[in-house]
Amino acid sequence: MSRDAREAYDEFYRGTSRRTMRYAFGLTGDLGDAQDLTQEAYVRAWQRWSGLRDYESAESWLRTVIYRLATDRWRRLAVRRLFAAKAPPGGVTPAPSEDTLLVVAMLRTLPPAQRRALVLHYLLDRPVEEIAVETGVAVGTVKSWLSRGRAALALAMKEVTSNVTSNVTSNVTSNVTSNANSDVTCDVVSGGGREGGERDA
Repeated sequence: MSRDAREAYDEFYRGTSRRTMRYAFGLTGDLGDAQDLTQEAYVRAWQRWSGLRDYESAESWLRTVIYRLATDRWRRLAVRRLFAAKAPPGGVTPAPSEDTLLVVAMLRTLPPAQRRALVLHYLLDRPVEEIAVETGVAVGTVKSWLSRGRAALALAMKEVTSNVTSNVTSNVTSNVTSNANSDVTCDVVSGGGREGGERDA
C-alpha cells in the first residue's frame, strides 16, 4: 500500500473512530464488545482500503460491517489485533455517563432493526432518508422502526422510574424508622439517667 493510501486511512480513522465507537456501543450495550467490533471493522477496512477509499461513503460501509458483526456477537469473535499495531496512538476513551448506560441498557431490549435505527438517528444524528439508504429499506419502514422503538423505550423508562421511586421510598422509610427508633432509645436512656440522678439526690 502506498504512503498516500496509508495517510488517507489514518485520516479516515481519526475522523470516524469516535462516532463508530459510539455506534457500536449503542448497538451492543457492552463497552468491551463495542471495542472489539470497532477494531474488527477497521481491520477489514484496512484490508480493503485500496478500493474502499474511493467508496462514496466508507463510514456507512464501516457501520454496516459493525451491524453485521453485532448481530452475531453472541459467540465471541476471534478479533485480530492487527489494527492495534497499525492504528495511530489515540487518547483514552472516556467512560460513558450513567444516563448513556441506562439508555443503552434499554436499547438492548429492542429488536436489532429498531435498535439500529434509533442509534443512527439519535446517537449519530442521521436523517431518516439516509438511514433508509444505509439499511436498504423504505423511508416508511425506518419511520415505523423509530416509532415502535421510541414507544418501547418510553415504556421501559416508565418501568425503571417506577422501580427507582419504589426503592427510594423504601429506603427513606427504612431510614426514617431507624432514626426514629434510635432517637427514642437515646431519650429513654438519657431520661433514665436523669431519673436515677434525681432518686440518688
